[in-house]
Amino acid sequence: MRRSLEMIVVLSAAVLGACADDEGGGEAATGAGGGGAASVSASGSGGAGTGGAGAGSPAHEGGGPAAGNPDGACAVPAEAQAVDTSSPTTVIGDGTPESCTSAAVVEAVAGGGIITFDCGPDPITITLEETAKIFNDTGPEIVIDGGGLVTLSGGGERRILYMNTCDEAQVWTTPNCDNQDHPRLTIQNLTFIEGDSTDEDDEGGGAVFAQGGRLKVVNSRFFNNACDPTGPDVGGAGIRAFMQYNGLPLYVVNSTFGGAEGYGNACANGGGISSIGVSWTVINSLFSHNRAIGNGGNPAESGTPGGGSGGAIYNDGKTMTLTLCGTRIERNEVNAYGSAIFFVSNDHSGNIVIDRSVITNNVGGSWYPTYPQISNHDDTPITVTDSTIE
Repeated sequence: MRRSLEMIVVLSAAVLGACADDEGGGEAATGAGGGGAASVSASGSGGAGTGGAGAGSPAHEGGGPAAGNPDGACAVPAEAQAVDTSSPTTVIGDGTPESCTSAAVVEAVAGGGIITFDCGPDPITITLEETAKIFNDTGPEIVIDGGGLVTLSGGGERRILYMNTCDEAQVWTTPNCDNQDHPRLTIQNLTFIEGDSTDEDDEGGGAVFAQGGRLKVVNSRFFNNACDPTGPDVGGAGIRAFMQYNGLPLYVVNSTFGGAEGYGNACANGGGISSIGVSWTVINSLFSHNRAIGNGGNPAESGTPGGGSGGAIYNDGKTMTLTLCGTRIERNEVNAYGSAIFFVSNDHSGNIVIDRSVITNNVGGSWYPTYPQISNHDDTPITVTDSTIE
């Protein structure tokens, strides 16, 4: 992908900072040993790197685990709620499944605005023949609403959705592409399956890559997505994010990543979601059966390719906050650190807030200074209320 020199410098500084600061934490983690880490390979059960359902999977017919944590009961702030799409800019389809094509999706996403689907009364899977890409001058508000019936598939060959405010090919709209308030992209009532960014670039985001502007995910599901299986910082089989405007949080609401055996997502790090320098607010959501399949951590131990951290969530950066409310994280797996969550704030200014959530039965890893299944610096503030971590 094409990038400005400024963008390269920004990201390089972030990654180098992560590696430099992680060195202390990494040494401590290495000293702790394997801690019963599960051995998980890129070709684990179900398919090459995806955990991966084939064309006969129930997900292709709209099946699979429901969106969200059924026990989650946290209030959703107004700005994190689904967007009204009753007056769409573009409707994909004319009421028949045949009219809902890959080309129609790619064209609609490129056009921006509020996008809905009319593909008939039954669930439908649309396998994309190319990645759908956001153009930065088609907002500022962009909404893609599947109505609970639409599944977008990458066919195990490509990333599904891409947004990057610093990609010249997608139009630069401000002189500060690394911190601009648009596009403001909302993904809602959609399912993403079999997205795969392996070898496409070195940044992750098997289903969704979002850099710059704002991203919000509501009532959505992520099954069998994948990105590169090794690397110290690459991650986010479901979502990979950078540079949210002014450090505002990326909201994930009532959504599911994996959710049952055979539906999990897999990447070197962050089997569900991954970011550098991004705050997340995750509400009433479910992460299970996702895998961080790299090996060697960050920085990569000698003789290893690196990775294997953050079975569900991988957060790296500086000042950032991970907030979980009404969220369940269980049965995720790692080879290195953070079977549930890997959270490293390089300048030790970040924090974690866990409220009315459950983190349990995640497998593998080591370096758990404060709570089991969460890897973090031992001075990272972690506020826990009405939650179970065991």
